[in-house]
Amino acid sequence: MPSPTHPFAVTHRMVFNLAVPMTLAYLTTPLLGLVDTAVVGRLGEASLIGGLAVGAILIDLALTTFNFLRSGTTGLTAQAFGRADAVEIQATLLRSLMTGATCGLILLALTPLLLAIGLYLMDPGDKVAIATQQYVQIRMFGAPLALGNYAVLGWLIGLGRTKTGLLLQIVLNGTNIVLSFLMGLQLGFGIEGVAAATVISELLALLLGLSICHRLLAGGERPSSKRLFDRAALWRLANLNADIMLRSFALLFAFAFFTAQGADLGEQTLAANAVLMNFLMIASYFLDGLATSAEQLVGRAIGANYRAGFVRSLRLTLAWNLCMAALLSLTFGLFGEALIAVMTTLESVRMEASHYLLLAALLPLTGVLAFQMDGVFIGATWSREMSRMMLVSLSAYLIAWWLLRDFANTGLWLALHIFLLVRGLTLSVRLPVRVRQAFRQS
Repeated sequence: MPSPTHPFAVTHRMVFNLAVPMTLAYLTTPLLGLVDTAVVGRLGEASLIGGLAVGAILIDLALTTFNFLRSGTTGLTAQAFGRADAVEIQATLLRSLMTGATCGLILLALTPLLLAIGLYLMDPGDKVAIATQQYVQIRMFGAPLALGNYAVLGWLIGLGRTKTGLLLQIVLNGTNIVLSFLMGLQLGFGIEGVAAATVISELLALLLGLSICHRLLAGGERPSSKRLFDRAALWRLANLNADIMLRSFALLFAFAFFTAQGADLGEQTLAANAVLMNFLMIASYFLDGLATSAEQLVGRAIGANYRAGFVRSLRLTLAWNLCMAALLSLTFGLFGEALIAVMTTLESVRMEASHYLLLAALLPLTGVLAFQMDGVFIGATWSREMSRMMLVSLSAYLIAWWLLRDFANTGLWLALHIFLLVRGLTLSVRLPVRVRQAFRQS
């Protein structure tokens, strides 16, 4: 029996109402890192700055591993929303929260091991190592809270409530900034105060997020324990999360490889590449915002069994993503020299970065399809396809680098472009097949 269809309108306004708040939310994240660095930098010890930097890397690696909670929850919630399945919407939130709490507690228990491995690999020196331990040991108490916030944010995005998601991010990062100054400087707790400020902020954001979720669910039918712990649903969530985790690890490896190969070409090249990669980071905030709108709209269309809505969602988000990518590339091309000058005062690094400016400026255009398709496949929960194509793209990247290695840093940048292009193209090739399978009964 064909699945029922639940039509809904897809408009330009819907795309922007979803994308703009999340773009602003993503832009608040680097501000927090700058403030933490500024606070610790005023403590007068270089080892504390190093400890913050190393500790932040370890925390980011640990939490990024579980970023699937955000994107996986978004796709599943959007599909339940499209089916108008209120009970499954609630069950998805509860399953994600339980997963986040479990993974967070495991991370907390593994803190000594993670610290030992991280400090061994980075070998930052005794004073920096002590500062890193002080920072990470406190921050890890916030791991269950941070993963809970991932689940809540993903659930809200799945419902199309990105403005509420923005509010939570503002509360999280705004409170963190204020508390970092207060506890790190005014109260004299130093780097430990900065770490505690983050944990307190995560707790406040999670409590606010849960209260908002409770209000949104007020009066609705609650899922039974049988529904909540349904084996098929839990297995689907586990597979989805595993695939997204694999994709994230491959992506981290690709950029780590880029950095490592740049380091082999010398300090000047390494520094210049680091400066120019900020262009991709800036672009990602805007392209990810539009990809988030694709996640929600595509997921909703899949759940609603509404092929026309899927196609229109794809076309509108892709069109705006292409426009945004072109604007970003044009901006970087015209004002790239000025941006480089802002990021470094070293003339030798400026000159080296200018040499590769055009290649860096074109990254939004070569990467736009990859960002777009990630949003589509996450919303549709076609995660297995996404992870497989990521591995294909990573292989193409490494082969391209090997073939272009005689061109030094130019070859490295060209390999990165090939990686981004192959990611987008491989998923695009698979898209028609998956669409036919998803809507074969409609």
